[in-house]
Amino acid sequence: MKSRVFPLLITFVVFVLLYLFCLSRFDSFGTTKVICNLLRNYAYLGIPAIGVTFVILSGGIDLSSGSIIAFTGVFCALMIERNGMHPLVVFALILSIGTAFGMMMGVFIHYFKIPAFIVTLSGMFLARGGAYVLTTDSISIRHPFYDEVSKIVYIFPDGGRFTFAAGAFLAVLVLGIFLAHFTRFGRNVYAMGGNETGALLLGVPVGRTTIGIYALSSFLATFAGIILSLSKHSGDSTIAMGAEMDVITGVVIGGTLLTGGVGYVIGTFIGTLVPGVIHTYLTLDGSLTPWWIKIIVGTLLLVFIGLQKLLGSQFDFFKLFRRPPLRAEQQAQ
Repeated sequence: MKSRVFPLLITFVVFVLLYLFCLSRFDSFGTTKVICNLLRNYAYLGIPAIGVTFVILSGGIDLSSGSIIAFTGVFCALMIERNGMHPLVVFALILSIGTAFGMMMGVFIHYFKIPAFIVTLSGMFLARGGAYVLTTDSISIRHPFYDEVSKIVYIFPDGGRFTFAAGAFLAVLVLGIFLAHFTRFGRNVYAMGGNETGALLLGVPVGRTTIGIYALSSFLATFAGIILSLSKHSGDSTIAMGAEMDVITGVVIGGTLLTGGVGYVIGTFIGTLVPGVIHTYLTLDGSLTPWWIKIIVGTLLLVFIGLQKLLGSQFDFFKLFRRPPLRAEQQAQ
């Protein structure tokens, strides 16, 4: 129960049981169509979730990812359609802006000692407000480069379409695993989440690592915005409303402890796909309303938060079943 891999194991078991249940009801879950659709449709949530995993592992929180996604899409649409810039130039520019934005939040969190919740909440309002200032309209992107990217697809024999978005999701997953578990930066992130004071005493560059964590999170959120604009061929300031909560939910369901120091990137990948499996099942079933996905995901979130509490040292689960000790006067009787 105290193992660091126990939350990941529970996530994996829940996902497998859920998928097997869906497979028993609909044979299509055994095809590449469903798998490819899950990867494509949830890439814009899974990519920033990998970045937020590093944030939560360090003991922080990031509420700005959804707004950054929206700002990125609007910025790309305006620069490409109205200013005639090439998409690759725009992508490089917006990735630089997004990374600098994350670094700024990291500076405020570390050097000004402002809670990450407040800083990233401000970042959420800034990015979403910036998107609305740029435009309140949905802008279509008709550049030939977008059409060429749409043609990058591998079709499996059973009809599954492995798109550019799905490939980008898996590529970010592999890079995230490598960064978390095979680099000094990843070890520093885990050390900070375990005990920031202890990490500082051990020589971990806490300030530089904090700035790097939020820069990485914003970079991946910006990249997710680019992927979403490539998929939808448009930019919209109202898109990804509330996505930051879906991102954090995927991280928590993936087994990353909100207290930091425990969690795995692969768990976030699985946790992000869990709502997708539920949504696909409800769509194929047709007898249940889509709002059931909120109920089921909310229940799973409560279960995993309760599991985190059980894994914490402050709560003894078995004391619920122990008889309370007798008082001195009761013992005398």
